[in-house]
Amino acid sequence: MGLPLDGVRVIEVGQALAGPLAGVILADMGAEVIKIEKPDGGDDARIWGPPFGPDGETSLYFHSQNRNKRSVVLDLKAPADIEALHRLCESADILIQNLRPGVVDEIGIGPEAMLERHPRLIYCSIWAFGYQGPMRLKPGFDPLLQAYGGMMSMTGRPEDPPTFCGASINDKATGLFCTIGALAALRQRDRTGRGCLVDTSLFETAVFWVEGQVNQHLATGDVPKRHGTGAAVIVPYQVFETADRPVCLAAGNDRLWARCARVLGHPEWAEDERFARSRNRVKHRAMLVPMIAEVLRGRDRAHWIAGLEAAGVPCAPVNDIGEVAASAQFEAVDIMQTLPESGVRVVGLPVNFDRKRPLSARPAPKLGEHTEEVLGKR
Repeated sequence: MGLPLDGVRVIEVGQALAGPLAGVILADMGAEVIKIEKPDGGDDARIWGPPFGPDGETSLYFHSQNRNKRSVVLDLKAPADIEALHRLCESADILIQNLRPGVVDEIGIGPEAMLERHPRLIYCSIWAFGYQGPMRLKPGFDPLLQAYGGMMSMTGRPEDPPTFCGASINDKATGLFCTIGALAALRQRDRTGRGCLVDTSLFETAVFWVEGQVNQHLATGDVPKRHGTGAAVIVPYQVFETADRPVCLAAGNDRLWARCARVLGHPEWAEDERFARSRNRVKHRAMLVPMIAEVLRGRDRAHWIAGLEAAGVPCAPVNDIGEVAASAQFEAVDIMQTLPESGVRVVGLPVNFDRKRPLSARPAPKLGEHTEEVLGKR
């Protein structure tokens, strides 16, 4: 049957993560993705290593985010190369760009100019702070938006400094939102025959991640605090130490809490008016959490997981990355793929079509590898 996006052509004027991630998602789902790179070194992510691929020069990071694409070198400061980009866009469905804010307008490929010339194009802009407002032209990277967007202020223990999330969650989610917007716009074009502009930004994504806390703050005036591994509105819902290794416990409602209390050997806690209902457990967090922690430290993690799982209480070991990669569930979902030709192994797309995961048809490209193939001799 082919892949869902067979026949869709995407031009990616992207670098680093958010733009290339949107491109690789579309590529793995069948789109033809042409990556435009600058002549001097191409995408900065090519050198973001170690580790590097078989050539010793191209980072594993780049291989992962740019598999299944073709690379075309264009100097977007040169009028002839801008015209070459326009020729590509004549047959393109989607353009994705995450250049430094303001650059596309400076070089004449901003959304207004491009959509006027290519009215069927879906033009996707990924910003740092958004297309409007006093910070619209400021650049941004994921940790800056974790800080500015409030996420960092809520992460970590109360006595520790604000904590950074190790995964680039704003970059990745912005790439996802860009992809969602592009696909929705394609569906709209099926009806109207016209393309449109899709704007996303790391800042808006950061606000989306903390939307519950923003809603609560604007309703109550309260500023959320850090609760370590805990949740602001559910108790117990956090990591606890056991006699050997930490465990994450998530008794997310009163029914699960009653089961949890029985496993912990204190069924009376579920009847205690201070702890019986969720809002009261949150109110008495400072009393209840140390009581739970003391009990859990008395036996090893395997003991507690066995008891909690038997009772139907959600729980999980706190795995490091090595333990995740070695787990039976990781093997069962079969998410790793080996890129053709290069032999590089990377995590694949986290979606299946008819129980089959899309696999990359080509490795990440060498810089400018497909310039002549795509544009012809110039």
